[in-house]
Amino acid sequence: MTFRIISDSSSDVRNLDNKLYKQVPLTIIADDVEYKDNQELDIKKMQMSLSNAKNSGTSCPNIDEWMTTFEGADSIFVVTITSQLSGSYSSAVQAAEIFKEKNPNINIKVIDSKSTGPEMGLIIEKLDQMIEEGLSFQEIADNITEYQKKTRLLAALSSLDNMAKNGRVNSAIAKCAKLLNIKIIITASSEGKLELITKVRSQKKFLNTLLEQMNSNGYSGGKVKVNHVNNPILAESIQSLINQNYPQAIVEITPCQGLCSYYAEDGGILIGYELK
Repeated sequence: MTFRIISDSSSDVRNLDNKLYKQVPLTIIADDVEYKDNQELDIKKMQMSLSNAKNSGTSCPNIDEWMTTFEGADSIFVVTITSQLSGSYSSAVQAAEIFKEKNPNINIKVIDSKSTGPEMGLIIEKLDQMIEEGLSFQEIADNITEYQKKTRLLAALSSLDNMAKNGRVNSAIAKCAKLLNIKIIITASSEGKLELITKVRSQKKFLNTLLEQMNSNGYSGGKVKVNHVNNPILAESIQSLINQNYPQAIVEITPCQGLCSYYAEDGGILIGYELK
């Protein structure tokens, strides 16, 4: 079998060492200007444009963009941003159906991550691991469904401006959060919807709240991915706190790509972690 793992760009995963991986870009829109979330994207330029834009939004990959990445493989796993936030999953499913009609012997599983960023990264790495272990397509498909029950996402946002501009939160709430210098801590529900957990001000309280939330969900030292938007110092503080409490934990830090930079905004943090 020739395996391939494909995701949209909200995963923040650029490459895998074995070159099984391909990525399909989403698009960020600031007024009438479009930014493809690929390796050529100048994120700082995009952020400047967004800060001056009256309206903003995103668009998902089209069917043809997905289908192009399927060529040359016969066992394909596709991981998308939560279907509650984007049409990426729906587009990928349609592409898979069309591709299978033309290539009936191909195996394709489209996975709604019900999340974004670092939790998607965990799913992608687990797929890669199982392929390396020599599992069959069906074994991997079954196991990854179970694995998704053992991963979670936390996000800490300092600004909600872009979410307000595309109508996902009330603009008055976004302005209030910025004026009061509040960090908003949210999670992805089991259905893939973003849900508010709490609001904090001081960094010490913020860090303790993150760890308390992870522990309450059943975290006990599994793999953690910390993705950030221009905030490596805070990401390193989170890494240090986790390792102080769980020395065995593997904690990786990665800058956000375009889509997650759009939603998390400057200073934002996304944390994907494994449970027991």
